[in-house]
Amino acid sequence: MRLRNITNAREMLELHPELIILEPRQHRGGWANFFGNSHPIYLEIGMGKGKFICEMSHSFPEVNFIGLEKYDSVALRALQRLIASPRPNVKLIRGEAENLLEYFSSSELNRIYLNFSDPWPRKGNAKRRLTHCDFLDKYRNILVNDGEIHLKTDNKTLFEFTLQHLNEYGMKFDHINLDLHAQEPEDNVRTEYEVSKSATGAIIYQMICKF
Repeated sequence: MRLRNITNAREMLELHPELIILEPRQHRGGWANFFGNSHPIYLEIGMGKGKFICEMSHSFPEVNFIGLEKYDSVALRALQRLIASPRPNVKLIRGEAENLLEYFSSSELNRIYLNFSDPWPRKGNAKRRLTHCDFLDKYRNILVNDGEIHLKTDNKTLFEFTLQHLNEYGMKFDHINLDLHAQEPEDNVRTEYEVSKSATGAIIYQMICKF
């Protein structure tokens, strides 16, 4: 999710090192110590303005949540939300999905959320999609053996691409929903983007899978 550029965003992020980590490599292998407990750790890649991760952290206080965002201006919005409503089980990262193996050690995460990731629709950009096999290799490394990937998207092409690639990768599908909002589960937490797309009548696809 892109927002207009905020010129002093990086300086504002630097004021809150206890909430947002700008050098996540320093915590590789030590995220449990950073949280101060041994609770499961769930990562959202591309957290947007932080609505999803903050609401999830409220519903599941026994889980540690990390939100990853690559854009300073977007990460700032999530930080502001967290400052307004502090949650001890939420930390934010300013970083790139391509560098996940530099941020997390083997089996350090219990779950990964991919909510409305950029579909990169051009065929030549397939490797940039967060469900391409190159990213699956990274997820497999940093997730525990029974760790889950939860995906939501409104892009049918991306969903079909993901189904194909995950199937070829040999993953197990625990849940597939071709219209999440038709009979929306009570525990579904909507992202900002999901709220806006739902208002237009867009179909939301969902899947939950494991390696």
